[in-house]
Amino acid sequence: MSSYYDGGWAPYVTVAERRRKAVQEVEKLRRKGHPVEPVTIEGRKIATTFWGKAWCDNMESYRDFEYRLPRGRSYARNGAVVDLQIAPGKITALVSGSALYKVTINIDAAPKAKWMAICTECAGSIDSLVDLLQGKLSESVMQRLCRQDGGLFPNPSEIHFSCSCPDHASMCKHVAAVLYGGGARLDHKPELLFRLRSVNESELVSQIDTTLPMTTETVSSSKMLQADDVSALFGLDMAEALTASPLTEKTQSTRSPRAASTPSNKRATAKTAKKQSNGSAKTGARDVPSASASDRPRITKPRSVRTR
Repeated sequence: MSSYYDGGWAPYVTVAERRRKAVQEVEKLRRKGHPVEPVTIEGRKIATTFWGKAWCDNMESYRDFEYRLPRGRSYARNGAVVDLQIAPGKITALVSGSALYKVTINIDAAPKAKWMAICTECAGSIDSLVDLLQGKLSESVMQRLCRQDGGLFPNPSEIHFSCSCPDHASMCKHVAAVLYGGGARLDHKPELLFRLRSVNESELVSQIDTTLPMTTETVSSSKMLQADDVSALFGLDMAEALTASPLTEKTQSTRSPRAASTPSNKRATAKTAKKQSNGSAKTGARDVPSASASDRPRITKPRSVRTR
């Protein structure tokens, strides 16, 4: 349908012609370095996930929009929204019609009191941020978030829009197409809804499983096993084991007095004592008492066997 302009009715542009123009405009923007994010809708349904459908249902539930939105729905389905950008509290888009029109939609931030009330009522009902963004919520939580009065979605008084087209209607079809395009975009990026309302979605989550941080708590000395307890438990000399090194142990083993207790050392000591006692007896040293028969070591000589 053609629209009325100041100079008369604008010429009708077919859907195929609008698509061709849209492709051309997108290519021009890309060559200029402008990031382009067109709204692509497959099939008849504009939105298929919880957040996308909830956005569209919220728009259609208001009488202020019910007569204007259907005109933009076909534009959105036919790929007329060639670029849509969502920033905190703002949507900017380019819509292809008889020409390329620029649409700007400003959305008020959610009042702090309203947002805190939502968080309080949903406390303990949302297990993780992943479940929240995927729309895996209980019926009570979904009803609370989608409530017209006091919910997360904006109402008509919180939405302010403008379009560069010459249509003087309060909401033209290009703005309506962008609003539907917002629902399609939330299908893939539901976190953008929270950016639009300028709130932090993590505040809705009561508990999130995270990796436990490393503890810095010091252990009480009464709970620590002392060295004496370890030595008593395992029968070890902990002080000697801790201070000795392999080199020290090797040196001590060669110089330790315990080395005299080996059989070879015992024999060498006995021979030395015997030589000293014999030398003293030959020189007649009287100051060295001779050992008694009971103190002297008994040496048994093997008997020789004569053969005839």
